[in-house]
Amino acid sequence: MKNNYRRTLTRTALLFCLGFFSTQLFAQKVELIYTTESKRWEKPKKFLKKDSGSSNIDITVYTDSLLQKIDGVGGAFNELGWDAIQSLDAKGSKEVIDALFSKEGCNFSMCRIPLGASDYALSYYSSNDVPEDFEMRDFNIDRDRYILIPYLKAALQARPDLQIWASPWSPPAWMKVNEHYAMRSGNFENAIEGNKMHVGAEINNNATAFKMQERYLKAYALYFSKFVQSYAKAGVPLFAIMPQNEIAFQPNWPSCTWRPEDMAYFINGFLGPQFETDKLNTEIWLGTVNSSDPNYVKTILKYKSAAKYISGVGFQWGGAKSIPTVHKEFPDLKLMQTENKCGEHENDWTSVERSWSDLVHYFNNGAGSYMYWNMVLDETGKSAWGWPQNSMVVIDKNTKNIKFTNEFYLFKHVSHFVQPGDHFLKSSEGKNHIAFQLKDGRVIVLVNNPEKELKIINLKVGSQKVAVEVQPTSINTVIFNK
Repeated sequence: MKNNYRRTLTRTALLFCLGFFSTQLFAQKVELIYTTESKRWEKPKKFLKKDSGSSNIDITVYTDSLLQKIDGVGGAFNELGWDAIQSLDAKGSKEVIDALFSKEGCNFSMCRIPLGASDYALSYYSSNDVPEDFEMRDFNIDRDRYILIPYLKAALQARPDLQIWASPWSPPAWMKVNEHYAMRSGNFENAIEGNKMHVGAEINNNATAFKMQERYLKAYALYFSKFVQSYAKAGVPLFAIMPQNEIAFQPNWPSCTWRPEDMAYFINGFLGPQFETDKLNTEIWLGTVNSSDPNYVKTILKYKSAAKYISGVGFQWGGAKSIPTVHKEFPDLKLMQTENKCGEHENDWTSVERSWSDLVHYFNNGAGSYMYWNMVLDETGKSAWGWPQNSMVVIDKNTKNIKFTNEFYLFKHVSHFVQPGDHFLKSSEGKNHIAFQLKDGRVIVLVNNPEKELKIINLKVGSQKVAVEVQPTSINTVIFNK
């Protein structure tokens, strides 16, 4: 009797130990990192909940269904961002750069630069402001050597394999029909004196604002080629260019509209052949497309042999409506989200909600890369034209205080882990999760909890089932280790 009792106790203890160690081992294979408005990048030890076996699965990730390859995640370099960083001492500057580009930080792998002035330049400029210099004798990147290139080299020191691409907001003004960098007069608040444009020079439709004469088209293709070559000589190679930022927009900052037939004519007859002649391996992408009509992209891709020069398509803002159709009809074409929505300098959790929605939409519709807009701005967030916008990092130039915004952590939840060569994974329908397969075999599932109370999320990843407790109003990265 006593021996049976002892055997029962021993068996019970053994089963308990096996269950305990099994749970501990499983817990070691799953990690959680979460961010709320008040707690950032937290790594709780206790977050797994016991699965009753009858719980409904909230999210299913199909680990055997790899979708598009990831090309990179990052943001935009602009002059006003570097101006803000320059107000810091060496220690503060390094803190900001490391936070964005080091492996311990956001680990950004792809970023964009303006080719000439963007709306976050200190003023209007291009790489050749000499009228009718069709041979590009006066082409130079001298201004960039003092502002953008030092910013880029600081990032490259932290992330040597950072991929960089460029797009112009406007051609040199002398190449445009209205001979002005902008399309409309005024500034952000529509004060007419804002950009010194006569109202009669406005172009308020999507007619091509570029001078479509052969000599201007040839000169502009040469302009792009010289820009790529000059940056390479300066130690900043560009993996791609896009010929025009927001190709269907008429704002009062640097801009230029193009009809799709005219852009196709330029790429097919001038830009592509110029890159071939100069033996450049820099890719040409169509973008940045902000038209909601997918026929804009389709017209260009179907124009004669223009598509042979186009490596991918970049979308932003209104382009979100056209990317599903383009992805469906051109499933092998690389796609990018090129500019995260910029907000109004609120820099609060509403910005996270908006950006989260766009992340889910673009990745679910074939995007392999995703760009934030201004990575760094000063305490005002204002462009040279008066529009205050969001940023990942806010630097108070007076107090030297550095603030990492909620969106900084949202993007860190993605880019810290997701790198070029990883894959987006198929998962069950829903607007509050996305999943990725990393090259090292790990799977990460990003989960948004928009509700104001704790939630238990039941996940099925491949054959694994796990119940995870997530905080109220939080962004979560659940990591499934090998």
